[in-house]
This record gives sequence, structure tokens and C-alpha cells, in this order.
Amino acid sequence: MKVIVAFGDSNTWGSEPGVGARFAPDVRWTGVMARELGPAFHVVEEGLGGRTTVFDDPIEPDRRGADYLPPCLRSHAPLDLLIISLGCNDLKARFSATPGDIANGVERLIRMARAEPVGPGGAPPAILLVAPPPIARLSDYADMFEGGAEKSKRLAARYRETAEHNGVGFVDAGQFIHCSDRDGIHYDADQHAILGRALAEAARMVLS
Repeated sequence: MKVIVAFGDSNTWGSEPGVGARFAPDVRWTGVMARELGPAFHVVEEGLGGRTTVFDDPIEPDRRGADYLPPCLRSHAPLDLLIISLGCNDLKARFSATPGDIANGVERLIRMARAEPVGPGGAPPAILLVAPPPIARLSDYADMFEGGAEKSKRLAARYRETAEHNGVGFVDAGQFIHCSDRDGIHYDADQHAILGRALAEAARMVLS
């Protein structure tokens, strides 16, 4: 059985836009992906609301992805594929991060994962990097993400460069889905379904 760890934020956790409740397991993109892949694959959900790549959040503690990634990988070893789906929270105004800064944060996570002998035979796992779709019309999060919408439009290009430079798989989620107008940053149920199917196909390609 192939083991896939989905390491992400509230959109991996399955936060319903404008509500905050969690979508059911079969609605979340991770559940859709697992269903598409079938019984030969096991998808592990590691989503946390507010999670960043490498930034310490002074308001929401314990959200720094770089701190949790190594023990997370070790706890789920052996695993075949790590999906990194982060970056939206890095766009919060309090971090003052550029798209390049965020891409550098993602690259650090890639290098950290490659240093962990948690894949088959003690090798590092394969990696699939997912760029978040651009931020949509913001409501309650407008102040928190001030200036983030414009930056979010430039993330995919920087992520693609990072993926190519490091030889990992890449998916631009914005080519398939969009964020909900209910809050501007989370995915509606139909978008989870689309993303889950797209990432199932990408996972098959990376692991083939």
C-alpha cells in the first residue's frame, strides 16, 4: 500500500468557507483523492488552520510548518509521497512576506523532507508541491490579508520555479479551482471535489 501524507492548512483540514465548521471526510479533497486512488493507497490528513511554511505567528502560536514537519513525517513512516499545500497563511499582512519569501519557505520544507529517511527503504519520500489558488473577494479576513490578494496571484509562478529547481512534482491549484467568495480563502465543497481528483492524478504520475 502506498502512503501519502497531505501536509497543509485549513483547506487540507477542510474548513467550510464563511462557517468554520469542518467538511465531512468524504467531502474534503483528501477524502476525494483517497476515493479516486482506491484501496492501494492510504491518504493521511495533516491539515491545521493557520499553518505557515516557516513563519512564527505571534497571534496564533504553534502554526509554523517547519517545526512540525520532521516529527510528522517520522510518525507516519514509511511513506511514499508528501504533498505540501501551504502558503496562503504566509500572505497575512503581519508577516510582510513577498511571494519570493514564501517560495523560499516552501523550499526549506522540501529540503527538510529530503533529509528525513522516511520513504521506502530509508530513502526520502517523493514530494508534490501544490500552489494555492489566488485569494478571492475577502470579507471577515480583509484586514488580516491586506495586500495578500495581489501577492497571491504571483505565488504559482514562484512555486513552479521552486519545484523545477528541486526536482519535485508541482500542481497549480489555481488552474483547477478558485477560493470561495464567502470568505475569500477557503474552498467550497465542489472545489474540494475538483482538487481531489486533480491531485489523485498528479500523485499517480509522481509515484509511477
